[in-house]
Amino acid sequence: MVAAKKYEVVIGLEVHAQLLTSSKMFCACPNDYLDSAPNSVACPVCLGMPGVMPVINKRAVEFVITTGLALNSTISARTQFHRKNYPYPDLMKGYQISQYDGPIAEHGSLEIEVSGQKKLIRITRVHLEEDVAKLHHIKSPEGKTYSLVDVNRSGIPLMETVSEPDMRSPEEAREYLIKLRSVLQYLNVSTGNMEDGSFRCDANISIRPMGTLKLFPKVEIKNMNSLRAVYKALEYEIQRQTDLVEGGGAVIQETRGWIDENEITVSQRAKEDAHDYRYFPEPDLPPIEIEQSWIESIKCHLPELQSEKLNRFMAEYQLGHYDANLITGSKPMADFFEEALMSRSLQKEQIAVKAKTILNWIVGDLTSLLNANNIEIRKSMITPELIRDLTDQIDSEEITGSAGKIILDEMFRTGKSSRVIADSQGLTRISNQEILEVSVNSILEENPKAVQDYLSGRDTAIKFLLGQVMKQTRGRANPVIITEMLEEKLSSMELS
Repeated sequence: MVAAKKYEVVIGLEVHAQLLTSSKMFCACPNDYLDSAPNSVACPVCLGMPGVMPVINKRAVEFVITTGLALNSTISARTQFHRKNYPYPDLMKGYQISQYDGPIAEHGSLEIEVSGQKKLIRITRVHLEEDVAKLHHIKSPEGKTYSLVDVNRSGIPLMETVSEPDMRSPEEAREYLIKLRSVLQYLNVSTGNMEDGSFRCDANISIRPMGTLKLFPKVEIKNMNSLRAVYKALEYEIQRQTDLVEGGGAVIQETRGWIDENEITVSQRAKEDAHDYRYFPEPDLPPIEIEQSWIESIKCHLPELQSEKLNRFMAEYQLGHYDANLITGSKPMADFFEEALMSRSLQKEQIAVKAKTILNWIVGDLTSLLNANNIEIRKSMITPELIRDLTDQIDSEEITGSAGKIILDEMFRTGKSSRVIADSQGLTRISNQEILEVSVNSILEENPKAVQDYLSGRDTAIKFLLGQVMKQTRGRANPVIITEMLEEKLSSMELS
């Protein structure tokens, strides 16, 4: 890419994550709107009616402290909320309750790794605010466009994590998002799902001539709802800004939106500065005093994070770093793996082999099915016990690996056990001596040339005969038993 050679890329990310509290940020409405009818999860506080009084959700504050501690941040002894003023149809009150100075957590860091190189990304701040309503843009059959407002999302607790502009490539930005999302999932403070808007990212990007410190104007990119979109949007914007500068033009400080279907950014509005929002302390909410005893209590109950789980998986299950990093990248997948592995007692010497087998099925065939159907692992029909049963049958040679793939597809669709599916579809391995002998005799009679080749000293001919038996039995014959049968019968024959 041209920019990588002549210009340095400077990227900072602002990540908004909806928090998994029971109620909304400033009212008692349930924090559950995705499957609700429009405007059915709302109250006068959500609607911004005159005279209503917000009440701070303590659990949301605790979640931000928890996240701040996990990100090596300093927790403020005193924090407060502010009014952020801007006019937009999805803002019910005409302002958003957010935090300006004195955020809950600041001066943190998050370590990422790209191409084997580790890098520390500084975290400027982690603060708390309320989400806004959602606009649905509609085009009528007559071609007219209009927008509808769904207030259900208004007031959902929203945690914003702001990084320093420490990232120097789209790859680093993507890895930062993956790592941050993993932290939030491990802390169980957010689902981290970009598809449903629970985890949203705005990117600030500039370029500058390599070896200099002076940046060209900063551009903010919005409307990115997947890791791929963030990566592609940054790539596009780097090239767009580079082409502008190389062509003698000027980069304008502005907010641009990502159009996913066209893979381009488009100008939306001039980029605001802090003074444009006319921040001032929220008069209806008192400042919060965060006592050290509260911080220490939260710190004592921090759950196992991804880096800790990775090291434990390597030690306990003898996984390599690559496999351990792969399976622990997602907390739901890591928990699923461990439940599958530990659903039955194993001898110490068996654990490493079984761990590798289960991991391969989860990150391979099962993940492919989940991605193809856009389903989270915990919402699929397949449970950890079902995966364990499937691998048990393969390990005991009751079914073949190829049969296992067929069974997994059916398990994914129906939730039935591997044993039930294997029996009903005739996929179990045939080990019955009498049944196999009939097949072996048949193949020997049908392939006299291969028999004579073997008797003439061509040992590879037995592999051909074995393949014919496997083909006749649709891969269900036990190859060990078949090989022994063939060798025994062939040894009793004479060259004709």
